Amino acid sequence: MTTTSGQTATPMPAPRISLSDLTPDIYRAMIALDGAVARSGLERPLLELVRIRASQINGCAYCVDMHTLDARAGGEREQRLHALAVWRETPFFTPRERAALDLTEAATRLPGGGVDDEVFARAAEQFTEEELGKLIWAITVINAWNRIGVTSRLVPGEYKPDA
Repeated sequence: MTTTSGQTATPMPAPRISLSDLTPDIYRAMIALDGAVARSGLERPLLELVRIRASQINGCAYCVDMHTLDARAGGEREQRLHALAVWRETPFFTPRERAALDLTEAATRLPGGGVDDEVFARAAEQFTEEELGKLIWAITVINAWNRIGVTSRLVPGEYKPDA
């Protein structure tokens, strides 16, 4: 298979398992949890940045594709999406977004010591206590989806955002 740039592309491995088909009750519960996060009142652009960044870290191509499409549909600028992997080195993100991205990275990577007190304090400066709780749920849910996507090999490009 040849790409548009003339390089040979590696075929995608086949999906392994369909959790939505095999465990529909649990899958619907996960969808409900995701919906609760989406309706939590946190800004949609912020949620999409969190979802994309966690998905980048976790190597979930399906979720990176899905949330990049959703972010673009919501009006997110290409420049910010391209810079998200290196957000610390750019001026494109607000202090609130930076605090959310910092907490996302810490909670996604969970180093031996857990989430650093300084990272948590920076987030607490930018979010009310209730918002911070909602942000933690958002990070938790996207990390769960990433693990589902990576383990079951969801195929990027198959997601079609609602029109």
